[in-house]
Amino acid sequence: MEKGRLEAFSDGVIAIIITIMVLELKIPNGVHGADVRSLLPLYPIFLSYILSFIYVGIYWNNHHHTFQAAESVNGAILWANMHLLFWLSLVPFVTAWMGENDFARWPVTCYGIVLIMNAIAYGLLILALVRHHGKNSLLAKAIGKDWKGNISISIYAIAIALSWFNSTVSFCLYILVAMIWFIPDRRIEKKIVGEEPGCEEKAR
Repeated sequence: MEKGRLEAFSDGVIAIIITIMVLELKIPNGVHGADVRSLLPLYPIFLSYILSFIYVGIYWNNHHHTFQAAESVNGAILWANMHLLFWLSLVPFVTAWMGENDFARWPVTCYGIVLIMNAIAYGLLILALVRHHGKNSLLAKAIGKDWKGNISISIYAIAIALSWFNSTVSFCLYILVAMIWFIPDRRIEKKIVGEEPGCEEKAR
């Protein structure tokens, strides 16, 4: 099957997820004043939104690059992609819950659970793509051992456990993972350039 509809549907869902997060940015009742200091009580909400926006952007970026190397999709890939979108769709909920409760233990824990499930879901999508295209495919060679993905899941697990003792440290670990992935992963892009004659000069 062609991959175009999957990419278009995924882009639409991710756009809706970001829109929902933006709509959650409301001034709570009781906050008055037109100066910057009046917004200080809202910093947990803004900080949660910024981090989640970065995470959703990272997933969109990597999803786009991954499917540039994919030639086609099958039923397993479609369901794996839906599984990823399901967990991404929960990001606005846990973001709002965490921000409105000043990084309390349970919201931070649930935020981490959603993040680790997104990472696992993305890994399953990669496995489905590699299985469909073969171990010697361009995609498989570009992904390699995916050390960044494995490290991220480990950090998420540590952060979830630590959230029961210090939720601030857990939130900092979520920021650390975002920093690891903030610079776009160019493994696939480099492989595509290397495989296409004449593209290497254009990419410089």
